[in-house]
Amino acid sequence: MLGASGRVNVQGEQQQKLDVLANETIKNTFRATGRVCVMASEEDADAVPTPADYRPGKYVLLFDPLDGSSNIDVNVSIGTIFSIHRRLSREGPGTLQDLLQPGRKQVAAGYIIYGSSTVLVYSSGRGVHGFTLDPTIGEFLLLSPEIKTPPRGKYYSVNESNYPRWSPGYRRAVDLLKGSDGRNARYIGSLVADFHRNLVAGGVFLYPGDTKSPQGKLRLLYECAPLAFIAEQAGGAASDGKRPILDIVPTELHQRTPLVIGSREDVALVERTLSEAGEGA
Repeated sequence: MLGASGRVNVQGEQQQKLDVLANETIKNTFRATGRVCVMASEEDADAVPTPADYRPGKYVLLFDPLDGSSNIDVNVSIGTIFSIHRRLSREGPGTLQDLLQPGRKQVAAGYIIYGSSTVLVYSSGRGVHGFTLDPTIGEFLLLSPEIKTPPRGKYYSVNESNYPRWSPGYRRAVDLLKGSDGRNARYIGSLVADFHRNLVAGGVFLYPGDTKSPQGKLRLLYECAPLAFIAEQAGGAASDGKRPILDIVPTELHQRTPLVIGSREDVALVERTLSEAGEGA
């Protein structure tokens, strides 16, 4: 299952074989449950309807089936990210508007990280809880109840090779993070892995827009909103540099956004630095 599939997804990215398998596995699992009325995947151009011969459910599911898939062949931790909303339409198959809801209206969100162990982290709006898969019994066991992220982190995570393309405000913010405040750089290049480490140990992850990609590269609905929900429930914060990620009203399925996410004080430092540079709210 290693290597490229030979296909390009709607994002213009080379699909890996495991991308395709993960995407089809999730869709096949939920299509006939009666729990969801419509789905959307980072790998599919359009909304994914549920079968007409099954009663549509009251929820919508949005997901990134395999985050960090460019790291598959080098055995770096990757993951699945998901977001759940209540449908807005009253009956029948789900609609595009059911999917285009702000993150603040999520009823649950989470991710699964496939590393040295398989860990599920999720929230339904009452704190963040972590479960670890015990393969001997085939069950996820609650090992990390009520996860709280430190208010100030000891790590910053960002792809500094993009530094020349950032705005002055983002350059200044990263310089501050690695300067007098003495944070350590930790960057895996797999969003779900970087986020999980910073959630537990404290830190901030940044993916700014730049001259090449003004809106950044991360997807609002499949990556940023669900992780922002987790971050806020754990006592952290998530921003596009100007406003909370959860307050952004999406206008399209594959909308992108800059992302600053992690420990509350670190996100505030970045927002404050951007504002001082005339780039914030």
